[in-house]
Amino acid sequence: MSSPLRCKQIGSVLVITLDRPQLKNAINREMAESLADAFDRLDADDSLKIGVLTGEGPDFCAGMDLKAFADGVMPETRERGLAGLTRVPPRKPLIAAVEGHAVAGGFELVLSCDLVIASETARFGLPEVKRGLIAAGGGIVRLAQMVPRNQAAHLLLTGDTIPVGEAKEIGVVNSISSAGMALDDAIDLAHRISRNAPLAVARTKELFTASLCLTAEEAFDMVDLAAPQILYSNDAREGATAFREKRLPRWSGS
Repeated sequence: MSSPLRCKQIGSVLVITLDRPQLKNAINREMAESLADAFDRLDADDSLKIGVLTGEGPDFCAGMDLKAFADGVMPETRERGLAGLTRVPPRKPLIAAVEGHAVAGGFELVLSCDLVIASETARFGLPEVKRGLIAAGGGIVRLAQMVPRNQAAHLLLTGDTIPVGEAKEIGVVNSISSAGMALDDAIDLAHRISRNAPLAVARTKELFTASLCLTAEEAFDMVDLAAPQILYSNDAREGATAFREKRLPRWSGS
């Protein structure tokens, strides 16, 4: 049986492709476990700086495999949650490259990413309530953090899908690509990010994510505690030296 996932390293970027196009990349247990392995690889491999998550075929992901769910098999892992991602995303940045539909668990995958590049064909939605379910894989929690309250409530309670333009207006999508170009544009963005200091990027993501649950005073205290590690790092010295010498920095990640 063929794997439900493909991984390809392009420079310092790990491209992770959901590969069940005949089922609109619906997530089953095997895919969830394969995704968890891919994110573990992303975090553990020093040659990888960032990941890009995309789907094979015309659609990104239609959510969990309802036939498998009807048989009592959940598409999740104990450690990382739905699709091996939504409860515990990777430490390194992750970009979603979306073509076509990203709905239900597919939309929850998108909401778990740090940045979203979507083509003009993309549509997003959380139709769980239409199936007697709730968006328990992060949809309720992450959408509430990301978009205005009434717009989040509309998506969650109606189960409607929205086009990419509306998704960008409410802050879910960073930029819109031409049809078929989301992956290429996401890889270009990933390369731009991977040229930055890896230690600073990793700590920035960690602090940014943690700050969402804190008051402003608590967040400043957290950043104050973390800042010396970065300010006195080898990479900080290298960044300043490279600027002075008018050359590209040579990061060590330390």
